[in-house]
Amino acid sequence: MSDSKTTITVWIFALTLLAGLLVLPQLLSYSQREIAVFLIINVLLVVSYRLMTLTGEWSLGHVVIMGVGAYASALFSKRLGVPVPLSMFLGASTAGLTAVVLSFPLFRMKGFYFLIGSFAAGEVIRLIWKYFTFPFGGAKGLNLIPSFPDIGWISFFDPVNYYYLCLIVVSVSLFILYRVERSRFGLTFHALHWQDKLAESVGVNTFRYRMLAFTLASFFAGLSGALYAHYIGTVNPTRFDVEEMVYVLIWAIVGGTATFYGPIVGVVALTIVNDVLLRALGFDTIRPMIYGAVLIASVLFMPDGLESIFPKLKRLMMGRKTEPATKSEAGEIP
Repeated sequence: MSDSKTTITVWIFALTLLAGLLVLPQLLSYSQREIAVFLIINVLLVVSYRLMTLTGEWSLGHVVIMGVGAYASALFSKRLGVPVPLSMFLGASTAGLTAVVLSFPLFRMKGFYFLIGSFAAGEVIRLIWKYFTFPFGGAKGLNLIPSFPDIGWISFFDPVNYYYLCLIVVSVSLFILYRVERSRFGLTFHALHWQDKLAESVGVNTFRYRMLAFTLASFFAGLSGALYAHYIGTVNPTRFDVEEMVYVLIWAIVGGTATFYGPIVGVVALTIVNDVLLRALGFDTIRPMIYGAVLIASVLFMPDGLESIFPKLKRLMMGRKTEPATKSEAGEIP
């Protein structure tokens, strides 16, 4: 397939997907619309997490960083009276600044030690929220968080309107994350993953680039937390515990992290399984068991994740298209 045809195909797919996302909430029930809002927020969370994994480091504190953005945005708007749109940006920036501070102890470690270190750092932050009543509200957390302000007759208390708000914010964020990955910085992140010693030998400051990836990932995780906080109007330490982090890991692993769209496929597929199929059957309480079974099956039978299905389908379709031409050419040979 020529480059022009490939570009046209990509644009057609993108426009079809966009049209589907715009129409989607009109086809759902009220509860399903809320699920769609949380799904859009989780897409940003898991894609921002993937940016961190490009350097080869897997964190167990990413959901806590999401909580930093949620708590900070809630405090800026509730305690200081900062307008919600600005408080959301400040909350995301606070999450990014927290990542900068944590980079100094955490990036003295690598691999398994970084994983455990990130978990420990996240638990310290979460326990601060839990045991300090002021200003974090203690174990009960914060409630009555101001919602996103209405724009004219548009009320963002309505799940449909908030869905469209999240869709805009997350789409812009995903575009930025995609451009970062395709830039020189993204290529350097990949180099740190596969050949960090070689990158150091040619003058790459590995600490600064790892900190940059961590900071960017944390900024967008914090933004997802701010979107979450101002929608449900409450946050508490339990929402950002290690159990929630495990779900993010499973979304990323099942979807795959080799491509930009892999984690998106993972979170969408597992959300449909959990919040649509299992809930309809009344089995949503066994979510951990189902997720565990899906993770084991994915590792055993699809180690490259769900994203590996699409290249296979593409090769299959390309093979069918070229087969008639090959047979006709073979028939012309004397």
